[in-house]
Amino acid sequence: MSTLPPLRALQVFEAVGRCGGVAEAARRLGISAGAVSQQMKLLEDTLGLSLLQKDGKRLRLTTIGRQYHESCAAAFESLRVAHAEIERSKNVRNLSVSALPSLLSKWLAARVMEWQAQYPELSVYLDGTHTEPSPEGYEIDFRISYGDRVADVENAIELFRDSVVPVCSPQLLHADASLATPADILAYPLIAVDWLPKFASPPSWRDWFEASKVDCATLPNPRHVFSLSSVAIQAAIDGHGFVLAQTSMICDDVAAGRLVVPFKYGLPLPWPYFLTWKKTAFDQPQCRSFHRWLLTRAKEQQQINDQMLQVPGEAAP
Repeated sequence: MSTLPPLRALQVFEAVGRCGGVAEAARRLGISAGAVSQQMKLLEDTLGLSLLQKDGKRLRLTTIGRQYHESCAAAFESLRVAHAEIERSKNVRNLSVSALPSLLSKWLAARVMEWQAQYPELSVYLDGTHTEPSPEGYEIDFRISYGDRVADVENAIELFRDSVVPVCSPQLLHADASLATPADILAYPLIAVDWLPKFASPPSWRDWFEASKVDCATLPNPRHVFSLSSVAIQAAIDGHGFVLAQTSMICDDVAAGRLVVPFKYGLPLPWPYFLTWKKTAFDQPQCRSFHRWLLTRAKEQQQINDQMLQVPGEAAP
């Protein structure tokens, strides 16, 4: 029966391949470069072949070394996943939620604080990222995302659908001018949001003006374009112009007087927001509680969104 090489030597080899060299691997492992070289020699002697070759002043993996490293890296990643599962099982009071960065900062975070106040012993981890967690991932209980990438995912439910409306800081509006019609916004700087290539972008200023029956012949190109809705909204709060913002992300700022909505003409986003969860999430009572609570908040948010809007072309109430 054949025996495996020493585990420590394999660990060092995995680090060398991942870090691209002996010195960096030594730093990451907290050992000397000599110790790394010694473990690499032990591994090569055990295997009976060379895994590294000189490339000028540097060492790089041989062809067979790269192939072997791929298998070793996958094995160690499996070990890390298994270890994380063990550590997680020691503290079943945790809750991990991933969400798109702007939705997290402008909508979810403050509301989660409200929910967590009912569970002072609970540790909640909020992760703002555009990257979708692996369906089999161990680290995330719930994910809030958007678009067709999750529309057909198992264990998913629609939360709410957003629309965009024009908003600005109340300090931006000219003291000697009133906004009588949507066309009057053309006199102000326009802030734009562009999500490409991650997602299809929300309705543009041209879309909104055309829906509002405004001649776009003199429509300028926005000077400020942001990939994050939250940053664009903050620019509007700071008085830099008008932005077409999602109703869910501005409702708190409007209620606090930081933003105003001069015209409730809204255009819907192409897709709603979705909530997904890992298959074992409901094994934990805090996950079941969070799921019920979030669906209630989402229903309330949809009602708020609808109340903030008026379909273009309809008379104001």
